[in-house]
Amino acid sequence: MPANGANALVDALRELGVELAFGLPGVHNLPVWEACAHAGIRLVGVRHEQAAAYAADGYARATGRLGVAVVTTGPGAANTLGATGEAMTSGAPVLVIATDIPSTLRRPGVYRGVLHETRDQAAMFAPVTKAATTTASADDLHADVLRAGREALRAPTGPVYLGIPTDLLSAPVTERTPAPDGPPELPDADLDAALALVERAERPLLWVGGGALRAGAGDAVGRLAQRLAAPVVTTYNGRGVLPPDHPCLAPATTHVPAVGALWDEADLVIAIGSDLDGMTTQNWRMPQPPALLAINVDAADAAKNYRPDHVLVGDARSVTERLADAVPARDGLDVLSVQTASLRAHVQTLVREEEPQAALLLDAFDRLLPRDATVLADMCIAGYWVAGFHRVPGPRRLAYPMGWGTLGFAFPAALGAAATGTGRAVAIVGDGGFLFACGELATAVQERLPLTVVLVDDGGYGMLRFDQVQDGVPTRGVDLVTPDFTALAAAFGVPAVGVNGFGEEFDVALTKSLEVDGPSLVAVRAALTPPPSTSPRWYRAAR
Repeated sequence: MPANGANALVDALRELGVELAFGLPGVHNLPVWEACAHAGIRLVGVRHEQAAAYAADGYARATGRLGVAVVTTGPGAANTLGATGEAMTSGAPVLVIATDIPSTLRRPGVYRGVLHETRDQAAMFAPVTKAATTTASADDLHADVLRAGREALRAPTGPVYLGIPTDLLSAPVTERTPAPDGPPELPDADLDAALALVERAERPLLWVGGGALRAGAGDAVGRLAQRLAAPVVTTYNGRGVLPPDHPCLAPATTHVPAVGALWDEADLVIAIGSDLDGMTTQNWRMPQPPALLAINVDAADAAKNYRPDHVLVGDARSVTERLADAVPARDGLDVLSVQTASLRAHVQTLVREEEPQAALLLDAFDRLLPRDATVLADMCIAGYWVAGFHRVPGPRRLAYPMGWGTLGFAFPAALGAAATGTGRAVAIVGDGGFLFACGELATAVQERLPLTVVLVDDGGYGMLRFDQVQDGVPTRGVDLVTPDFTALAAAFGVPAVGVNGFGEEFDVALTKSLEVDGPSLVAVRAALTPPPSTSPRWYRAAR
């Protein structure tokens, strides 16, 4: 292959371990498609650029590897912004590679009207990425791609934008700019102050976030919890860090009053890989704990919402391992195990009483989904129930857009999870959110992706309808004309079935859909009430 910019780009992707990317072709980025084909990188073509970024996000969350989206200039790049923002707030390592207008036609400070021209394309991405840069020359491309990919993967992980003037893709590479060094070493954690806090605590609680899960800290978290005989509460992004029946694991987030009481009763909270954001703390209505020990790669991130008494700066897995090695083992694990078992029973009863149909859905997922399935929940009522109460079998088996709360996430993100080849992806969506990206059924068929869509049809935006009804105002904008979803799926060649509710009929339909070689869809006619983990119910569920 010629030594040009496109091949320098692809060489760098291969050095980053990239085997799969998602994109949409445009006149400016076609050389990247050619270079990927020759290099053996699978480039999955989607039907909308936003889906490319969502799919890269879903791939990254399911694997922990770099997710890559390749899109074209101007409107193509702009179409990825919502999905890129979700990756940013959820910490997904995504690299968005977008072409820009030819460098030979760009005149600084002047908008000339070149096809797809944007005055400052990189500036659009600055608020929703860790870094946003534009390559200056073909010689720099290899190094710039390596730098961008490593930055996305460096903890705290997140998306990075790299813009490439289209003429650089075909320009000759005369001498490659030296590749940047790897990520800097993290400082050693100072354990003395942390051990003093732990020693004084009688009722410690482990609060575990997405940073711990992304660092692979599950075993260390479990060992620390057992040595301290301490309960473990996870955030949405931390769900799955421990097995669902772990003796220390609380079965839901702190929005459930009985689980939230663990925070209230603790005299020390050990926050691992979490910034204690508003969604998980009911917009910080949860009180400052008597003592707070934070484990975080970023000291400022650890302190921006609650005041820590001490921060152990470093990788969540290695620091938690060191802390677990250093603390003396305590008695009380048997008592804690009984307590968490009682909490699990309490939460199961709560779900059945709050919403029997949701209880049936959760039970079906627990019984019927393969253990290697990745569940992707959308911002819809059924997705809220699954995100909060599904028994997640392990790390990276649940993806939920709690970071930015982007409706329409689950189905296109499931494309990426399904393309990993590690198991079936199951997207739980509503009728409104599914229509954001229903054209991606064509992508699922063309790529023969092992993906099942469970679509809950309540005729509109059910959560927003609930908000309006609660406020005593007429429903406006929330009741939707929707298609026959089974016929829509069939038009794309996707096996589909419609059922009423989540009873035996749903069990049969889900079982058959999971056996399909390729994509499938189950449309469920049901209207669910929101769970107590949703923000309109925080105050009614307050302890």
